[in-house]
Amino acid sequence: MRADTLAVVLAGGLARRMGGGDKPLCPLAGRPLLDWVLEALRPQVAAVALNANGDPGRFAAWGLPVLPDPVEGFIGPLAGILAAMDWAAAQGAPFVVTASGDSPFLPADYVARLHAAREVAGAPLSCAASGGRTHPPNALWSVALREDLRAALVGGERKIDRWTARHGIAQAEWPAEPVDPFFNANTPEDLAEAARLLHKLPARKT
Repeated sequence: MRADTLAVVLAGGLARRMGGGDKPLCPLAGRPLLDWVLEALRPQVAAVALNANGDPGRFAAWGLPVLPDPVEGFIGPLAGILAAMDWAAAQGAPFVVTASGDSPFLPADYVARLHAAREVAGAPLSCAASGGRTHPPNALWSVALREDLRAALVGGERKIDRWTARHGIAQAEWPAEPVDPFFNANTPEDLAEAARLLHKLPARKT
């Protein structure tokens, strides 16, 4: 567990491909996706919060801080990342990791390997990758960059990759077999596929 690092689950999207609503509340093997994400993250960090807009009461059962986007208009994941940075700064933490709320197979070494990649590269940021693909919302962020990000958002920036390229970002690579740890459930078909993949993860609770 990294005492210097907090985690925020990103759930601020509109879930259009899932038919609307909150993707983290969709069931996988009888449990909300959010349960699977939290099960992976909680042992790795000092505290966890949720980035979501609208009525926070729908997440009351989890007892988590619910952080709305600090910039209005559902402008994308960079707004949730800024919310994560602001919350971490208020807690006095120098780093925060973010994870998509629809990624039920996050690895147990997620935070450790993101930090290791950042340290080796001498970069303030690091991003998860698997199967030759990067996963920009699944990343480690230096809280020291939050005002730069805020200014970028106010200036119209919406692309994670374009903003991170300005500062330098390392990559931490995971194998995509037998199951991609960054598989995300964007559609009902993806949820069905996630259920089929569970048998390949004997260490995970079902």
